[in-house]
Amino acid sequence: MIDTTQSSGAVPVDMDRRIVFHPADRIMEVDFSGFHFDDSKVVNAFYDRIEERIQDTGKDAWFFLVNLSGTRIDPPAWVAYSRRGKALNLAHSMGSVRFDAAPETAEQISRAADTENFDPNLFADRDSAVARLKSLPVVHHEKPVLKPSHTRQGIAARVRFDEARIIMDVDFSNVVFQHSRDVDDVYDYLEEGIKQRDRRWFFLVNLNGCQIMPAAWVRYAYRGKRLNIAGSLGSVRYAAGSETEEVIRQRAESQGFRPNIRNTRQEALALIEEMRTELLQDR
Repeated sequence: MIDTTQSSGAVPVDMDRRIVFHPADRIMEVDFSGFHFDDSKVVNAFYDRIEERIQDTGKDAWFFLVNLSGTRIDPPAWVAYSRRGKALNLAHSMGSVRFDAAPETAEQISRAADTENFDPNLFADRDSAVARLKSLPVVHHEKPVLKPSHTRQGIAARVRFDEARIIMDVDFSNVVFQHSRDVDDVYDYLEEGIKQRDRRWFFLVNLNGCQIMPAAWVRYAYRGKRLNIAGSLGSVRYAAGSETEEVIRQRAESQGFRPNIRNTRQEALALIEEMRTELLQDR
């Protein structure tokens, strides 16, 4: 148990010691004790790090044990807390339990559980919470086999490398990413295309009608970040729906990148030209 109360005012510096893995029991324990989530930025930063730590384990699924002793979740942080928690559970959880929540926090979680139809699994103490996890079956010893939603030919038809303008033009219009397999199929193709051409590109992404389901968001964010670091001169997105735009903006605020979302393709292309000018001036 960590007994120091921490306000979020800045990104928390002690995240790693609050995230502990118990491999023998396949439990990831997250210690939010005494922590104050006062805005979405700190929520997103914490969940970014949880996702990274899970990726580092090489295991796809864990039981989640969450210590809520003295945890405060202010209204400006609640939507991000609920959304990121749901996405993380769908992507990596075999079962989640929470313990020692204050009455106000327990009420928030119970209301969310009623709305979104999940079991809040709230316990008074750690021993009871652990006992509940140990009663659950261990599943997904191996990464589950997911049915792909998109063919390689279909993905290829949505990607164009504009050599003259150095733009990788990606059309995600009306694409539905159901789960991590869909994300990996698409991003494997994009990575291969960039490696074959052996250069960086401006990324132009059409998100009109694109749906990224909660079970796909964690992988979508991870693969997108990796691709941008490896192959992007700058990325611009356009025509994103309100929910997709909100999640992108939230992740941007914690990860330190500009979301660069525009309403139209023309506006997005204009921003790419601004980026190109800046790059040339910096050389």
